[in-house]
Amino acid sequence: METGSDMKVLHIVVNAGHTDEIMDIVREAGGSGGTIIHARGEGSQHRAFLGITLDNEQEIIVCLADLKTAERIMADIKEKAGWKTEVRGLCYMMPVERIVGLRQSEG
Repeated sequence: METGSDMKVLHIVVNAGHTDEIMDIVREAGGSGGTIIHARGEGSQHRAFLGITLDNEQEIIVCLADLKTAERIMADIKEKAGWKTEVRGLCYMMPVERIVGLRQSEG
């Protein structure tokens, strides 16, 4: 197992349909990719139309990056796709203790 002491995992939650925009931001900031998970958001209030509950479709992008890159990604998400934009991006970072199976680029 490889230690991941400098590695962070980012979870970026956005309105559905904006993952290409987010992945462009991630790559421009030095990230290498991510995993996209389809999700359904549920707030404190439900909206209904003709008796059908309307849920907010969301997507979660999960990516690994070193601390410096992760901080750049977070700053760019806040600036370009933050909560006050149509994307309604929310991003949080968590530490990675160990990594198995991560392909390291050869330098």
